[in-house]
Amino acid sequence: MINRQMILYSCLLLLGVFISAVSQVMLKRAAMKKYPSKIKEYLNPLVIFAYALFVGTTFLSIFAYKVIPLSIGPVLESTSYIYVTFFGATIFKEKITAKKIIALIFIISGIVVFALAG
Repeated sequence: MINRQMILYSCLLLLGVFISAVSQVMLKRAAMKKYPSKIKEYLNPLVIFAYALFVGTTFLSIFAYKVIPLSIGPVLESTSYIYVTFFGATIFKEKITAKKIIALIFIISGIVVFALAG
């Protein structure tokens, strides 16, 4: 039975997944730059902030899993593939190939089937 509390915690988990995808974009941006040393490559504000976001989303997930059943969590977390594909296409101008479209259709279909089957 889905109640308000589960919906709230599911939204928190989805927010964490979205923030995690944003931090992946930040790390990719940082990786595309040239740095004068390995230390500056890893100890720059963008990388540090991105990893801080990852830590934050980890705690958000732990908090959300106090209410969300373990059978639902991975389904919600699979939305990250949608976010990452969207960010790759819009921010990094990556091509969305037929394979990616088919994979996203399978992911979205799986989420819908799981949601409808309950």
